[in-house]
Amino acid sequence: MALFKKRQTGKPGEWYYCLVHKKVEEGPECPAKDRFGPYGSPEEAAHAMETAQERNLEWQNDPRWNDKSAEGTPDDGSGPGSAS
Repeated sequence: MALFKKRQTGKPGEWYYCLVHKKVEEGPECPAKDRFGPYGSPEEAAHAMETAQERNLEWQNDPRWNDKSAEGTPDDGSGPGSAS
C-alpha cells in the first residue's frame, strides 16, 4: 500500500461526465480513464456522449482520415499522417 495517495482535486467550474456512473461531476471525482472533460458547463458535460458520437461520425466520414479514397482505391498518401 502506498504511503501517499495522490488526491484528485477539481477546480470549480470544470465539469466532467463519468462513464462509469453516467453522471455529471464538478471537478474530477473519478479517474481520468473513466471520464470525459473538462467542459465549461454542466449542460455541456451532460451531452458528452452525444458530442462524442457526433465527433466519431465526422471522423468516420472525413476522407482525409480514411485509408481508402471515396472511389475505393488505396489512399495516395497525401493526407494527414503521411510521410510525404
